[in-house]
Amino acid sequence: MSELDSTTHDWDLFVIGAGSGGVRAARTAAAAGARVAIAEDRYLGGTCVNVGCVPKKLYSYAAHFHDAFEDAGGFGWHLPEPPRFDWPTLRDNKIGEIKRLNGIYARLLDGAGVSLINGRARVLDAHHVAVGDEIHSAEKILVAVGGWPWLPEFPGSDLALNSNDIFDLAEFPKRFLVLGGGYIAVEFASIFNGLGSETHLIYRGELFLRGFDQEVREFTRDQMAERGVQLHFETNIERIDKSEEGLRVTLTDGQTLEVDAVLAATGRRPHLEGLGLDTLGVALDDSGHIRVNERFETSVPSILALGDVIGGPELTPVALAEAMHLVRCHFEETPPAAPLDYRHIPTAVFCHPNIGTVGLSEEQAREQCGEIRVYTANFRPMKHTLSGSSERCLMKLIIDDASDVVVGAHMVGEEAGEVIQGIAIAVKAGLTKAEFDATVGIHPTGAEEFVTMRTPTRR
Repeated sequence: MSELDSTTHDWDLFVIGAGSGGVRAARTAAAAGARVAIAEDRYLGGTCVNVGCVPKKLYSYAAHFHDAFEDAGGFGWHLPEPPRFDWPTLRDNKIGEIKRLNGIYARLLDGAGVSLINGRARVLDAHHVAVGDEIHSAEKILVAVGGWPWLPEFPGSDLALNSNDIFDLAEFPKRFLVLGGGYIAVEFASIFNGLGSETHLIYRGELFLRGFDQEVREFTRDQMAERGVQLHFETNIERIDKSEEGLRVTLTDGQTLEVDAVLAATGRRPHLEGLGLDTLGVALDDSGHIRVNERFETSVPSILALGDVIGGPELTPVALAEAMHLVRCHFEETPPAAPLDYRHIPTAVFCHPNIGTVGLSEEQAREQCGEIRVYTANFRPMKHTLSGSSERCLMKLIIDDASDVVVGAHMVGEEAGEVIQGIAIAVKAGLTKAEFDATVGIHPTGAEEFVTMRTPTRR
């Protein structure tokens, strides 16, 4: 391997972190002719594949079966005995699927000609990286190590689980408590409630999912409560103690809850510890994320960064888009004509019912557009006319009144993420409400409501 004073580099790009963004950058740079290595000390596929999107969605599917069994009777299906949930089966089948995906990532890297190096990398200077006892030199170094769960400190906080731990519990918690108000907290409250736990969600604010459309937040709150999730707002955990029955959780409002497990879903922070970036003077922002320019260059130009470490939308598709844009900037003959566009990024929250959203919230639209029109549909889906379920669906369009452009679309209901993905194309393209109205719906579906709402709910 190269010495620190060498002027000839071993690699054109050395990627630290084999998550979604790092792997995509490595493969596309290699396809553009670059010599690429990637180092990973934990697991291929990063957070999304191993302790994030993929296992979470599998567990969400499992939790929805509870609803399906209850709904079946109205359609004439009667089970011979009450259904029984077996946690080890779900957990172990998930483990098998993740191992399969890890293998796919390894084969993708190998097929692209990327050298995989196992170990935690440490940046030595602007062009050198150490992995164990080996030193590698590179023209450019990409930091794509993602985030790591952060837990607040309070008496007994060491008894709480983080979002990496929650997937592989030895025993299923019959009584489950989640601390937090973001994606992970809301999703796991729904999942464990659906799997059969007595579930509590604790959030210090007045309402979870800060930053989402207010009407969506309130509708989701009501639907989750209807399903049996016990919501505790404007309170926090004061302490956790072991008890004969499990864990005793004392809240700041004086309540005491006895549970079997506590998940602290209180956010993730850039996983930068031990990388050596601080000794190089790589600039961070006030939240501890790496500062980058439009080309994803840090304050040390040969060191690049993308994904969760730079503090943008912490979503897998965003990291993938950043990776492809970065490669176009640095390794392709024709660089992109404009910076990566972060507007109109769709997202989903896999709580029960699901949330799908793209564009501006009503509150953001009022600030940015001035005069707006809001169209809403709040209804009981056709499926539940026979199932007997009280679940409802919310759909919402937000229109800039001056241009008639649809600037926001929101849904809370079954398969909301699947529906909003298609609607996101229309919002990204800047289509007008008149063009939505001119689109023929598919009947009978819930999704047709997006093209049949004619009368504004409010202006």
